[in-house]
Order: sequence, then structure tokens, then C-alpha cells
Amino acid sequence: MVSEGQANHLWATKAKFCQLQAQLRDRWQTIEQFDLSDYDILVVPSLSLDQSELLKVAGSHHYEERLLFSLIRLRNPRTRLVYVTSQPLAPIIIDYYLQLLPGIPFSHARERLVLLSTYDASHVPLTQKILERPRLIDRIRKALRTRKAYMICFNSTPLERELSVELGIPLWALNPDLLHLGTKSGSRSIFAETHVPHPDGSPLVHSPHDLAKEAAALWDRQPQLRRMVVKLNEGFSGEGNAILELAPIRTVEMPQRAAAIADSFPHLRFQSLSETWTNFAKRLPDLGAIVEAFIEGEEKRSPSVQGRIAPTGEVEILSTHDQILGGPDAQVYLGCSFPADASYRLQLQEFGMRIGKTLAAKGVLERFGVDFVAVRQQDDSWDLQAIEINLRKGGTTHPLMTLRFLTNGQFNLGDGLFYSQHGREKYYIATDTLQKGQYNGLLPHDLMDIIAHHRLHFDSSTETGTVFHLISCLSEFGKLGLTSIGNSPQEAQDIYDRVVEVLDRETLAAIKSDASCSGLED
Repeated sequence: MVSEGQANHLWATKAKFCQLQAQLRDRWQTIEQFDLSDYDILVVPSLSLDQSELLKVAGSHHYEERLLFSLIRLRNPRTRLVYVTSQPLAPIIIDYYLQLLPGIPFSHARERLVLLSTYDASHVPLTQKILERPRLIDRIRKALRTRKAYMICFNSTPLERELSVELGIPLWALNPDLLHLGTKSGSRSIFAETHVPHPDGSPLVHSPHDLAKEAAALWDRQPQLRRMVVKLNEGFSGEGNAILELAPIRTVEMPQRAAAIADSFPHLRFQSLSETWTNFAKRLPDLGAIVEAFIEGEEKRSPSVQGRIAPTGEVEILSTHDQILGGPDAQVYLGCSFPADASYRLQLQEFGMRIGKTLAAKGVLERFGVDFVAVRQQDDSWDLQAIEINLRKGGTTHPLMTLRFLTNGQFNLGDGLFYSQHGREKYYIATDTLQKGQYNGLLPHDLMDIIAHHRLHFDSSTETGTVFHLISCLSEFGKLGLTSIGNSPQEAQDIYDRVVEVLDRETLAAIKSDASCSGLED
């Protein structure tokens, strides 16, 4: 139960937060002004999500590095940046990003960068760690010109709101009171309000009994269904999804279907290999879940559209992607290619603008993304069904922003393509999950040696090549992120394939060498 003192503190925090966010409207009248501003930027890349869900993602505590693309903002010679992490970042990783800056001396950029750390590897959100350290907050405050500063984050929660108020600087992100709009159930409400096609499904429920009841009702509405998707309301990257197969209970009559579905829950096919029904059911009272019709189709794709909402309410479409999905039933996000297929990218943009305007009218600010399923029809057209809204910096954010900052280019709404400042069309393949057991043990220095020797780095003269991220994941998890940029879709794919081929060859050679030295090689 919330005490009167706690209620008053929350009310005061919310009021102050709204005042701080109002400053954003006064400072920037357009997106362009925001991008070119010379303000101090505090980057708090906290994954303030359900920590038990995050544990399903290998190396998730290193995902704070995904926002390191923000360092490229230091190309503006008057911008200063403070970047806070749970654990210190290897200097070689920082050097790698700063050397990407076009036209800025490395030393000049480094002087305008302040790196701070909580020195805490525990499984709690970074923002919570910062709030628990008043002396660290004081260091952050001293590093910022508070009248010319704002804060960015991976996702906005009451923790980020608290830190924003504590520091007295606005947060360039969603007001946490609107977080429900980015949940699975909130997404469905927005789709219905904006008349964007989406699969039939249920409202939010919080118990296995109600989940089975809603699944039975969905089956009754759509007797032809073969499968359903059960989704935790706040699942992450598809790891909170599960497939319910209806074939084993197909002959069950309607009055007994809810009971039969409930009996089938222990046999759900979870997309996270570590998930079980026992654990999933325990999460229902807190997180809730929905059930949706599984979209069938011989040829299916998973495109998405990204946008952002300015403090003035202006909606900007940033990009479209075809997502690369994995897991048992292609529900888990692995990577993406830019842009989405020409046959549906403009329709994605139209849906994205419609959804963005609805979100803006409700007060949503900054980043949003909408995921779809596309199914090819007999006439070769594509049926697009919206699946969910993400109100955070997702897996498609850092590849696009990296491209944007490195090339100083622009997204063209007319054809859905991105053009560099030299007028070149730009394409990329990106992933957070290039992961192989043979990569385990590679240190950041080893990766840099491989990049330099094989010339895998991004070349500013051709504006092609690869930018790496999640570099700290390599040694422990054999996992790496990268964005391969080309002047055509095929060139981007070729660059990506070469990176994988080189890493495979280099690490296999090391394994064979170790085996030979150990007398294990035949």
C-alpha cells in the first residue's frame, strides 16, 4: 500500500518531470534543430525491463553498449556527452567509435566525452544503480551544463523519470505514464483505434484460467485456426512468446475447449529455450498476457516501420526494415535489412504515420516502432498485419542512427530509401546476434586486429563497410553485433557475408592451432 508521503512524492516528481519535458518544446521547433543542437547529452543506456525476461537474452548486461552510436554525435564540435554504464567500457571500444567521426580530431572528441560507471554487475537496471549512488549523481550533475543538457535512454520507466527530476534535466523519451501504449495489449488498442489491420486476439488477462477462456473464445470466432500465439504483455524481442498447437485438441467440442486448452499450456512451444510453463504462469499475475491468432502463410516476412515524435507533436518516419527472425517458430528478433521490400514499404510508412499521429495525440514522445507480418497473396500483393508497437530504442535503432551519423544523409519518404550527403543510395544488413561457440574468448583487441588486417572497417571515402557493436559480448558469449553498409542490397549482403567468413576462418584457425599444440589434431 502506498503511503501518503510516497503518493505526494510521486505527484511532485510527475509534475516536475512534465515541467522539464516542456523545456524540450521551447528549445527545438523542428527535428533538424534537435539533431544539430550543441547541448550536453547524458546517455543512460539502462535496459529498464523485466529482469527475468532479460535473462533470456545471452549477454543482455552488455546491451548497454548498443547506444554507443550516440558517441558519433560528438561530430558536432560543440556537443558534450556523458555516458554511464554498469561496468567500465574497455578503452579500445571507445577509441573504435571515436575514430569513426568524420572530420573531427580524435583528441577533440575525447575531451568532450565523460565516461562514468557504477562498477556494479548485478541484475538490476542501470538507472536504479545510479539512483542508489548519490555521489555518482553528483558527479553526473557536475559534468553537465544543466541549462544546456538533456538525457536519453534505451527505454523510459519511472526510474528514468526519477533520475531526470533528480538531475533537473529533461528526458528526451516517453513519459512513463504512457508505457502501457507499448505493451502487447496497448498495441492492439492503438491498432483498433487507427484502423490498422491486425490479427484477432484477446484483451489482457492475468491468470491461466482467463487465458484459456480467451483462447477458447478466439478459436470459436475463427474455427479454421491451426495455432495461436501466447504473449507476455511486456515480453522482449519475442522471447516472451509461445505457440499453442490446436491439432492435438481439434476434436474437442466447444464447452470443453477452455479446459482442454488449459491442459495444453504445459506443452506450449516457448520461443525462449530456457522458458517453462511453470515459470511463465508465475509471471501472469504481474505482467499479464494476451493470445492472438497465428498468421499462416506459405511466404511470410516480418517488416517493421520506425518513427519518432518531436516535442512539438511532429511525426517523422525514419525507416522501414525487413526483420530477420529466429527461434523455434521465427518469433525471436535476430537482425534486419534496410529498407523493407519495395512492394510494401510505402504502405508500412503510411501505417506508421497513422499510428504515430495517434500516439502523438496521446502525448507520446521520441522513438516508436511497429512490427508487422506480411503474407504474399495469390495476386502477388502482400497482406500486412500489425503485431506490436515498441516505444523504445529497439534493434533497428542503432543501425539506422549509425548510418545517419556516419553519412550525414537523409531518409526519403517518397521512395523509402536513404541517401548519403553525396546522393548515394545506402543499404545495410544488421544483427545483434552473430553468435558462435568458436568466437568465445575473442577479446576486443583481437577483434580490432582482425578488423584492421582484413580491412573490415567502415570506409568513409566509399561510405561502405561494417560498424561493430556489443564488442564486450565476444569473450564470454561468442556474440557480436554489426551493421554492414553498402551502396546496394547485394553489396551490403556481400560485406556482411565476408565479415562472417573472416571471423569463422580466423577463429577456426585458432582452434586448429590449439588442437595441434595439444596433440589433439589427427
